[in-house]
Amino acid sequence: MKKILSIIFAILVGTTALADNHGNSKLAAIKKSGELRVGTTGDWDPMSMKDPATNKYKGFDIDVMRELAKDLGVKVKFVPAEWKTIVAGITADRYDISTSVTKTPKRAEVAGFTATYFKYGTVPLVLKKNLKKFPTWDSLNNKKVTIATTLGTSQEEKAKEFFPKSKLRSIEAPARDFQEVLAGRADGNITSSLEAKKLIIKYPQLAIVPDGGKNPAFLAMMVPKGDKVWNDYVSNWIKRKQISGFFMTLEAKYNLKSL
Repeated sequence: MKKILSIIFAILVGTTALADNHGNSKLAAIKKSGELRVGTTGDWDPMSMKDPATNKYKGFDIDVMRELAKDLGVKVKFVPAEWKTIVAGITADRYDISTSVTKTPKRAEVAGFTATYFKYGTVPLVLKKNLKKFPTWDSLNNKKVTIATTLGTSQEEKAKEFFPKSKLRSIEAPARDFQEVLAGRADGNITSSLEAKKLIIKYPQLAIVPDGGKNPAFLAMMVPKGDKVWNDYVSNWIKRKQISGFFMTLEAKYNLKSL
């Protein structure tokens, strides 16, 4: 009898703890407020782009967040963020979740990551006229070469790994690394294969160094670290949407393909 009572007590304690955790989770707060706050930089084509004329956001991730808010039964509010402070926005409770960022160990120290829903490569961009001079990644790893990155992005860390001999220049938003290449202040920059494909269309004077993407990166949303209820909810939502074909439809809409 004592053993049975002990088991029942353990179940009740566990159920109470689960309810308490749910009550303290972002999920409960979002449902109560009726609003999902989403941090986004609005400068990553085609994932999140802000139209300066209308101040409205569009892109792959924007569609994802609108769908998440719809399924939650709440409104979505996009909160402007910068790459250098996007992690701090999660820890400071400026938003409940971020649009996709690359999973990195440094970010994971203070923020939680949902399940991955896209994988991309990293590629360098140079001026098309300089492709013969810089035909490979190795040719850019030179003390006479300047590589630009955008401050706070995962590429900033990757540049140190890929180009240890080069001069590295971090550019602070709203300026961007590829603009340094266009202006001749840098020999190259590295960015996601997603953005690179868009940039070479918009700026035909740019070209991708054609020796393949390195170091596949995994995209996920950031959520508060330790909030398992909220993280599990979004991660399970992602998996359901993958099964339903939602992400595949978005990839076709934006002409993307996950690695």
